[in-house]
Amino acid sequence: MNAPILDERALDEALATERAAGRTIAFANGCFDVLHVGHIRYLQGAAKEADVLVVGVNGDESVRELKGEGRPAMNEAERAEIIAAIRGVSYVTIFRERSPARLIGDFKPDVHCKGTDYTPDSVPEAAVVRAYGGRVAIVGDPKDHSTTELLETMRRR
Repeated sequence: MNAPILDERALDEALATERAAGRTIAFANGCFDVLHVGHIRYLQGAAKEADVLVVGVNGDESVRELKGEGRPAMNEAERAEIIAAIRGVSYVTIFRERSPARLIGDFKPDVHCKGTDYTPDSVPEAAVVRAYGGRVAIVGDPKDHSTTELLETMRRR
């Protein structure tokens, strides 16, 4: 069964129920423009960090701002649906900002997970997480996979 894709209000209610049951919450985020094995390994690593994994998917406009014109390759609803189908993902939400910092500050996950292209000190949202007593975890495989490189390879072929 796929994870539910919730707006922020419904996610807040779901997480209150999870916390009341004593479950820990992990948060991971990304554009997930064209899914590749690095994304899967990142999300499965994040799922091991807590009882519940929430994945924030960048909205279409923020992907364009971050990645440039012509992106995203798939719209936000389709990207969220794909992420929701991955084993270990508990909830998915779409956020509009370039950074998930506000979302993290609102939901206060126990663990904020980032990929191996970061260190605990270089995670942009680390200060927000530490301010409420959360933890930053680096998960996934080495950063040998890139949607941008994958799309470029596809264009050349």
